Amino acid sequence: MSATEVINEGAALDDGADRQRISYVPYESMAPDMQKELRRCAREGTPRPESSSVRAHVPAAFWSFADGWRDLFRQGVCDHSIKDLCRVYVSRSVKCEYCGNQRSEQAKSAGLEEGKYDDLLNFERSDRYDAREKAALAYTEAITWRLPSTDELWDRLHAHFSEEQLVELGCFVALTLGQQSWLRLLGIEHHQVLPGTAASMAPGFETIEALAKSKASDSYWATRAAGQVG
Repeated sequence: MSATEVINEGAALDDGADRQRISYVPYESMAPDMQKELRRCAREGTPRPESSSVRAHVPAAFWSFADGWRDLFRQGVCDHSIKDLCRVYVSRSVKCEYCGNQRSEQAKSAGLEEGKYDDLLNFERSDRYDAREKAALAYTEAITWRLPSTDELWDRLHAHFSEEQLVELGCFVALTLGQQSWLRLLGIEHHQVLPGTAASMAPGFETIEALAKSKASDSYWATRAAGQVG
């Protein structure tokens, strides 16, 4: 089955997708260290508080993700901006709207422009990305869509990244792919937990009103995603 067919099939099964499936743990009932992390999520975003409030049902899940995300995404040896492009490539592929409507504040501060997110599913044909970014996205594509492990792919990767960077990037993509594949099923939405901040929200999603308007638009990425593949 092609990427287009997979995304189209997912769209046909979206009935009830907006219904929340697992509750948020109330902020007031969390331990102080978890409350501190949730305030950081509200202040810095990526992730925002809602997904963390679901993980809070199991403290081990909460901290396993928070610590791994800190070490592999916010910190690490591979370019953070490249990791955010790879993260949103996964969002567009698995259609995780919660994650796909976020942008890393850290990447934005480093100069990553919004236009770079526009052609992710057609990155090979786009002139928005340099050779290093395209190699990272090809790696992400191979992991996401379970493509063959070829000499061509690995020659391309080793031309641009060290083995240390490839391990970190591969583990990060695997982490975000697993999380987004799960989060897309939960029906959670932004501006529901510790509301009032726009940290890491994509343009047009900064408030609940703006989010609703953007998602109702015919140009909304999740509506036109299938047409961008191939």
